[in-house]
Amino acid sequence: MDRLFTPLRIGALELPSRVIMAPMTRSRADNDGVPLDYVADFYVQRASAGLMLTEAIYVSPMAKGYVRTPGLTNDAQQAAWAWIVKAVHAAGGRIFAQLFHTGRVALPDFLPGGAQPVAPSAIAIKGQNKTDDGKKDFVVPRALETDEIPGVVAEFASAAKRAMAAGFDGVEIHAASGYLIHQFLDSTINLRDDAYGGSVENRCRFLLEVIDGVTMAVGAARTGIKVSPRIKFNDVVEPDASDVYPYLSRALSSHGLAYLHGAKQSDYDVHAQMRQHYKGLYAAGGGFNRDSAEAILASGGADAVVFGKPFIANPDLPRRMRDGVALAEPDFATIYSGSERGYIDYPAAD
Repeated sequence: MDRLFTPLRIGALELPSRVIMAPMTRSRADNDGVPLDYVADFYVQRASAGLMLTEAIYVSPMAKGYVRTPGLTNDAQQAAWAWIVKAVHAAGGRIFAQLFHTGRVALPDFLPGGAQPVAPSAIAIKGQNKTDDGKKDFVVPRALETDEIPGVVAEFASAAKRAMAAGFDGVEIHAASGYLIHQFLDSTINLRDDAYGGSVENRCRFLLEVIDGVTMAVGAARTGIKVSPRIKFNDVVEPDASDVYPYLSRALSSHGLAYLHGAKQSDYDVHAQMRQHYKGLYAAGGGFNRDSAEAILASGGADAVVFGKPFIANPDLPRRMRDGVALAEPDFATIYSGSERGYIDYPAAD
């Protein structure tokens, strides 16, 4: 039985398959965070996925962390996304907006007035970020004041409302990849001594407040969340991940979310941990092919499977997997090129 191609209800949506397209930053927005016109073509070409997750979309001007990434903070950005979503729906697709705040990943180059980026604590990432002027060292961020945190929660809720006004089918909260929410979870990044630092419960507080704010704004059935324990990115360490994620999974279970998306990108067995402790629909991501996807579904280890890189060069990935058609390989030199090349010029199989 091809479990990948059986229907699945996620929150308020009925999906035709369990194949989910992962969120993938591709840097195809203008400098004002407005997605370029041909971004619609990219998503329309991949609308046969059971569900598509957009590239990460920043929730406030202070949340932008990379060049040419899109936002959902003003009317122009919202209008551009509305046009994209309308095209996706006309093609029969379903699409969630992934929302994030990059926190200390940002550089002053990307922020209003060259502002200092914010984070749980004033600890810089080692290494450099890319800008149009070349690579630049990460800077020491400013630790958020306790009374500022509700405002950041409100920014997530506001962006979620804009996403629904643009016609999205739901939103995914990005609590992975070493961005702001993930920074609060990691005891090597979060050295706070207030209600948002120290214990596992305190470090999870910001994430749970964001979930509360977003679900109050758009409904739990329209809200998913992504985590990636111990990912080798943005100086994430998480020495006590085996305490954090079971606690977090149990805490999220009571929220009635559309799904929990776990990405396995380290030696931490996120899928086994999440499945054991999370009482809801679970989507597994991280290096799956058709065979391994079928295996985790057959074992009950997940309800859906998230595919990233295979969707880059295979806009018709579900059909190729279903019919055993060979997969094309992406041109990694054009992943972030900012042009149509390497973005919308990959053909479907004949």
